[in-house]
Amino acid sequence: MVSFEDIKHDPAVHTYIKKADDTLSVQGFTEHGFAHVTTVSKMAEYILKTMKATSHEIELAKIAAYMHDIGNLVNRQEHSQSGAIMAFRILLSKGMSPDDVATVVSAIGNHDEGTGVPVDKVAAALILADKSDVRRSRVRNRDVTTFDIHDRVNYSVTESYLSINDQKTDITLNLKIDTEIGSVMDYFEIFLERMILCRKAAETLGLRFRLRINGQSLI
Repeated sequence: MVSFEDIKHDPAVHTYIKKADDTLSVQGFTEHGFAHVTTVSKMAEYILKTMKATSHEIELAKIAAYMHDIGNLVNRQEHSQSGAIMAFRILLSKGMSPDDVATVVSAIGNHDEGTGVPVDKVAAALILADKSDVRRSRVRNRDVTTFDIHDRVNYSVTESYLSINDQKTDITLNLKIDTEIGSVMDYFEIFLERMILCRKAAETLGLRFRLRINGQSLI
């Protein structure tokens, strides 16, 4: 089996992640590079381990998470589909089985809001892990006076973590935000569609999605 470590240390994958993030940087987007994909891989692993998925499913989810944003190299628009096609060629060339390729490609192709659907546990874990990576360090722009709403929302987050309760009934995105920088309404303005996708992903895993901001449950 092609492993997560194989993908993580593959020179071509490394180049595509870096170049994809470089193109987003030029366009003013938040960080989508190695910090992001590593965070998403670890969170997808946490979700599936907690939900007692197989080690094989966990490995595939980590691979999908690490490769999920390479399509930004082509264009930000429909980057999930572009990334899925790129991953398809890479993984087949490395000798991954067609069944595993299908699982990874399907997860990558369905991770973005608007077109994404949590088609299985791997896709659901990727969606939840990706959408929960909200943090100040993703903001590249250091001039607060020129922040757009995406900069403002991410920069306002001083603490962010995803947790599954002991009963394995709820998965909660816990945020602490500085309301002097960004408001709760700002968050909902740009993240509502993502939260709807997270709810669907949670349901695929047999969970309820919750959102808690500054100690208050909002969903």
